[in-house]
Amino acid sequence: MIRPIYLYGSEVLRKTAAPANLEDKGGIVSLVQDLKDTLAKADGCGLAAPQIGESVRVVIVDGDVVSDVYNYLKGFRRTLINPEIIWESDEKTTYQEGCLSIPGIYCDITRAKSITVRYYNEELTEVTETFDNFACRMIQHEMSHLDGDLFTDHAAPIRRKMISGKLLNITKGKVHPHYNSKLK
Repeated sequence: MIRPIYLYGSEVLRKTAAPANLEDKGGIVSLVQDLKDTLAKADGCGLAAPQIGESVRVVIVDGDVVSDVYNYLKGFRRTLINPEIIWESDEKTTYQEGCLSIPGIYCDITRAKSITVRYYNEELTEVTETFDNFACRMIQHEMSHLDGDLFTDHAAPIRRKMISGKLLNITKGKVHPHYNSKLK
């Protein structure tokens, strides 16, 4: 089911998400499908459960959307349930990020170039996997949502000042993304 994407200013985006209940396989399957349906409609490369109003530690990423730029991401899709970063590289990279919850705003954000994540996949099998480059970036961005952290929080102070008016407009409902959205 396609759900509305919660926009900047929504309380759910600032909460620390609770671990997904692995005993509730039906609930997880339903949530993951809703995330996939919503992401496909919004044409993004990642989505976290809090962005559709569910304060649960589940994220999905889909590299196909950016595979025209990052060819190696063709077919790269992951569902990460209760993900935990267990290692990150000292080497950092800076890329311009955007977010479906913060439409129309982009900032250069510095993150680890590589990470190792322990998570459960859709079959509820525990997986430990290392990601690098843009795959790593997508996963870090989405995992940040699970801790109530938005990419704009990590922008340079001057950039945050420059976008403050646009962020305020989002909180006032003065944006109209091409996908279903809501403020709450």
